[in-house]
Amino acid sequence: MLPHGVVGVSCYDSLERALRLRAEGADYVAFGSFFPSAVKPGAVRPPLGLLGEARASLDCAVVAIGGVTRARAPQLLAAGAHALAVITDLFEAEDPAARAAEYVEFFQAA
Repeated sequence: MLPHGVVGVSCYDSLERALRLRAEGADYVAFGSFFPSAVKPGAVRPPLGLLGEARASLDCAVVAIGGVTRARAPQLLAAGAHALAVITDLFEAEDPAARAAEYVEFFQAA
């Protein structure tokens, strides 16, 4: 067993929630759903600017989730996301491993 796991928290559209949960020990914070998502169709839609605000306000990784696709990834990263949580675009791909490699390229190019 690991002596310390990694704890991430969903903050939806709330920077205040992220600040509080980070102070309580969260290792990273996630915001979204930034775009329409079949996984959570009724999810809150935060503004893209929240990613930059969170990045400037927090000393941890900021993750964007919700409707993430290869076409939208650059926009989310440019807005301030350190990482992306991808479900549908990855697991519904014909070749999920190849699709994951395409996402890795976004981070290698930075």
